[in-house]
Amino acid sequence: MQFEDLSKKLQVYIRILKLAKRPTRDEFSKISKIAGAAMALVGFIGFFIYLLMTVLPEAL
Repeated sequence: MQFEDLSKKLQVYIRILKLAKRPTRDEFSKISKIAGAAMALVGFIGFFIYLLMTVLPEAL
């Protein structure tokens, strides 16, 4: 039973890999910029929350 399940999953993975293609340099550049901007935004939001949690209670 387990070998058949593993074989089916492997066939699905192979099919997906056959459909996939390498991104062009332009596509890779755009994806990298978007991912970097998203990480910077999440970091800024986390830093802003940190400032609110540390500075705001001292001011009250």
